[in-house]
Amino acid sequence: MRILFATGAILAFLAVAAGAFGAHALEGRLSGEQMEWFELAARYQIYHALAMLAAAWAATRWPGSTAILAGWLFAAGILFFAGSLYAMAFGAPRWLGAVTPLGGTAFLAGWALLAWAALRGQAFYYNHS
Repeated sequence: MRILFATGAILAFLAVAAGAFGAHALEGRLSGEQMEWFELAARYQIYHALAMLAAAWAATRWPGSTAILAGWLFAAGILFFAGSLYAMAFGAPRWLGAVTPLGGTAFLAGWALLAWAALRGQAFYYNHS
């Protein structure tokens, strides 16, 4: 859980750095479409880095849950979704965009598993008093 949490924190740090780099160093150097890809990548990276932190926390709350898997799916989503968009923003071939939906699917699966972990975990920890 610590590795998942630390990885999420590092990816959040990198997302903030990418956003600042994009706003200050890339403005005017990339086409409008490339800037859109870059900004979308940074935005989804920060969302899902924070989701990794939530998944790590959830795993401490509901041990044995699927929250850990959810967290690593968020990391995979960042790699494929944001990674492919960053690459295309810097000139990689457009066919690389075919990888982007794999990341989106990983994000969706991560959110579904995180919800499942919470619902399943609630059954174990519900206090009737």
